[in-house]
Amino acid sequence: MKRLGLLFLMLFCGISNAVAEGPTSVRLSEGQVLRGQFVQERHLQGFDNPLRSEGRFVLAPGHGLIWQTEKPFAITTVITAAGLAQEVNGNQTLKLEASKLPFLDQLYDMLSGALTGDWAKLEAGFTVTRSGDDQLWQVALKPRKADDPGMPFTGIDATGSQFIDELMLTKPDGDFDKLSFHDQAVSDQPLTDAESAAFDKTGP
Repeated sequence: MKRLGLLFLMLFCGISNAVAEGPTSVRLSEGQVLRGQFVQERHLQGFDNPLRSEGRFVLAPGHGLIWQTEKPFAITTVITAAGLAQEVNGNQTLKLEASKLPFLDQLYDMLSGALTGDWAKLEAGFTVTRSGDDQLWQVALKPRKADDPGMPFTGIDATGSQFIDELMLTKPDGDFDKLSFHDQAVSDQPLTDAESAAFDKTGP
């Protein structure tokens, strides 16, 4: 269950970078790439200070998501339609095919739907409440089935403008994750050789 929660977190970070509403919002299309940096704080019961990590991400429609933690440890996780691959300090530690993890396949479909503006794939599993305007928007999601064992969060709240600025994910036990995004930019340039190689690692 902890692993599924981590997968959901990473995928939703990808989804949330494409959910802005308003005339200045960004919609990624095939061939475009969104790159940026993140700071993640995990607030856990019994700990005075949050657990902090930093890194960067690459989101590319038709390819997938690269979630690269740089501090305090070097961990790279890549998610595509084919599956998931993870490396720690350059050594592959995990590889899962999507066919062997149906939940991952479902989440990737949600990611693809959000990137193409297909809100129906998100609204099938969540109640989606949008407010604000293009200068500052808010999106709140609540699971339609709160007792679903495959849903690790009780609430997901995002705020942003052109891109997402902050993401809050609340868990049933009261713990929550806060993610802040910065230095985000959309490029029409092809993936780098290193990015293409990373996505290929999820294949057979």
